[in-house]
Amino acid sequence: MQKTWIKICGITRAQDALAAAELGADAIGVNFYAPSPRAIEVESLPQLLAGLPQGIDVVALFVDPTAELVRQVLATAAVDLLQFHGVETAEFCEQFGMPYMKVVPVKPDSDLAAAIAEYNSAKYTLLDSYDPVSHGGTGKTFDWSRVDRLSEEQRRTVVLAGGLQPDNVRAAIERVQPFGVDVSSGVEASKGIKDRGKMKSFIEGVRSSG
Repeated sequence: MQKTWIKICGITRAQDALAAAELGADAIGVNFYAPSPRAIEVESLPQLLAGLPQGIDVVALFVDPTAELVRQVLATAAVDLLQFHGVETAEFCEQFGMPYMKVVPVKPDSDLAAAIAEYNSAKYTLLDSYDPVSHGGTGKTFDWSRVDRLSEEQRRTVVLAGGLQPDNVRAAIERVQPFGVDVSSGVEASKGIKDRGKMKSFIEGVRSSG
């Protein structure tokens, strides 16, 4: 059984990036959506990643960005994967020649399979709780049974997000069996500031599910 991919998102401090890597995360997420309390400046990215060991993916998160902003981030040569959290088209996401993850918010009446199919060039699909105001980091779960309706092929690339935390991540993985999990607010002391103990408990919860 393949181990579950773990991404700690909304990293704003170098010590949190390093702690996530030390504790066994597979990826960290850095946020370039200016209204977010977890947003960072492009210029601060190299310092944020200083000392990060090889083998951990750096994911750059955007919400309806300009192509120029994405290219500025890519020019740092520090990013392995792009994450698009808005209403970007597949064509927009593809133009950078980088693997990308498309976020699909799980709305009560949405056709998840059709929404995912629009982005068949995406490496991963991140399923997150829908909020009309906030783009992620809501701390709310969605109905995990919605994933049951997806095809086997679609389920193989699902990264589960939305309200995950140390005390429910094992149950989430056993229920959904996603490729990976993504957490932000569930391992924080405050917005943008990660709690090492919570990250440790979260990662242990993931690993215990296998």
